[in-house]
Amino acid sequence: MATMVDSGRAPVCGTTHLDVLESESVHILREVAGEFERPVLLFSGGKDSIVLLYLARKAFTPAPVPFGLLHVDTGHNFPEVLAFRDRTVARYGLRLRVASVQRYLDEGRLRERPDGTRNPLQTAPLLDAIAEGRHDAVLGGARRDEEKARAKERVFSLRDDFGAWDPRRQRPELWQLYNGRHGVGEHVRVFPLSNWTEMDVWSYIAREGLRLPEIYFAHDRMVFRRDGMWLAAGEWGGPKDGETVESRKVRYRTVGDMSCTGAIDSCAGTVQEVIAEIASSRLTERGATRADDRLSEASMEDRKRAGYF
Repeated sequence: MATMVDSGRAPVCGTTHLDVLESESVHILREVAGEFERPVLLFSGGKDSIVLLYLARKAFTPAPVPFGLLHVDTGHNFPEVLAFRDRTVARYGLRLRVASVQRYLDEGRLRERPDGTRNPLQTAPLLDAIAEGRHDAVLGGARRDEEKARAKERVFSLRDDFGAWDPRRQRPELWQLYNGRHGVGEHVRVFPLSNWTEMDVWSYIAREGLRLPEIYFAHDRMVFRRDGMWLAAGEWGGPKDGETVESRKVRYRTVGDMSCTGAIDSCAGTVQEVIAEIASSRLTERGATRADDRLSEASMEDRKRAGYF
């Protein structure tokens, strides 16, 4: 692993861009382990959380990862991704807690949205899981290049005792110095992949030979067209009248709730083919494939202010 490069200095000979990103992320993970009492890492089985977990294992080897995993399951997640999540947890002997949106619906603590999208419903189960676990730091794989509200976030992002994010309370992070101070009931969201891009993630996956769910590669799937995206047919409420289901060769750039995560037409069946495809794309992964980000210009920021990750 590369030595951490000081801010403002040129990389040492032989150090690559990925080495610098890896070293920065490992440094952040170790800072969290040293500064907080009860951190938890969000792990969904998606590519960013896979890279983040891999970096955590690398940061603390030969010791085990010093914190558990948390996933908020909407009940409409892709089965292939959930199966990969569970295999990964079992392979490395990790501790995973699953917070269930479906359970909240069954108990009447949440109501289904008219559009069938459950992504915004994750906030209450997430905040309850954080409170019940007394987690003072929550690690996630969000990146600044994904969406403009996420671009505003610091690496250490303070949340108040209601789990809400206030951009005015952002703290300076000069010289890779991170401030984890928080009051009673508050916690800090930590983003070790903040400075990575989608291309960086895939290049790192290629370099390290990481496994991914097959959903990220081209495959035949029954989908229908809605709002310019190919959505998977499912019990969540799709397709509607007038929406025709057809078999297409697609892949997913990002994975989440099936009701708002679109696929793209693709023939990319290998990591290198995916990298080539991303290099020619003019849209961010969320801009191209996430319907929940299209609800308004500030939809992500509004959700973050309410406690969403």
